Parts: sequence; C-alpha cells; structure tokens
Amino acid sequence: MAERLLSVAQAADRLGTTERFPRRLIAERRVTFVKVGRHVRVSEGALAAFIDANTVQPVRRRRLRYRRAA
Repeated sequence: MAERLLSVAQAADRLGTTERFPRRLIAERRVTFVKVGRHVRVSEGALAAFIDANTVQPVRRRRLRYRRAA
C-alpha cells in the first residue's frame, strides 16, 4: 500500500505549528517531499523520520552522594 501524502497544511497540523514551519523545512531540504505538479506533499513516513531524528531524550541525572563531615 502506498504511503499517504500530506499537504503542507496537514503537515503543519501534525507538527502543531503554522504552515510557515513545514514550508521552511521544505525550502531548506530538511525533510523529504514530493512535487505533484505545482503542489508540494510530504509523506507521513518522511514526517515521522524528521520527528524521530529531532527528538531529544531527557538526561538522567546521577544522584549526588554527600560525604560525612570529618
């Protein structure tokens, strides 16, 4: 089955941003896209890959051990 192609508005909705952000990603070639005539579409997989590549994992802090006063 072919992967679903999203419009810029749908990609923005999926990212929770305005349409300007996905358009900038496309212009800077930071996300894979498809041109269908004059329309630009982003595949769901490409959008998911972009999200995965830019997800930052939380840092796990070590507990500090306190020394007893001598």
